[in-house]
Amino acid sequence: QLQASGGGLVQAGGSLTLSCAASRRTSSNNAMGWFRQAPGKEREFVAAVSWNGGTTLYADFVKGRFTISREYGKSTVYLRMNSLNPEDTAIYYCAAARGSYSGRDSSQYQYWGQGTLVTVSS
Repeated sequence: QLQASGGGLVQAGGSLTLSCAASRRTSSNNAMGWFRQAPGKEREFVAAVSWNGGTTLYADFVKGRFTISREYGKSTVYLRMNSLNPEDTAIYYCAAARGSYSGRDSSQYQYWGQGTLVTVSS
């Protein structure tokens, strides 16, 4: 239902853009989010965007480096990541929320993609 792509290997300081395409089962009226899970760590919230793209929410560690966006009326969501550092290395998952707005709690999300690996070398 959710297909994440765009991960890869990048040097510290570099950039990547992740994409998440949703199937028709995922409504364009649902908020979308990105989470990540680093080796040996729990999954953590990265960013979320409301159904119309008008409201965004970020984890503190993003610190203005990442930008989440979506095309209005569509379920495709993007995560532009700049100034990457090795601590950003993780599998990044996109998720579709139950409602039109969502937050940091993973329980608010009902559909999950398979994840895309981001590796940042020092």
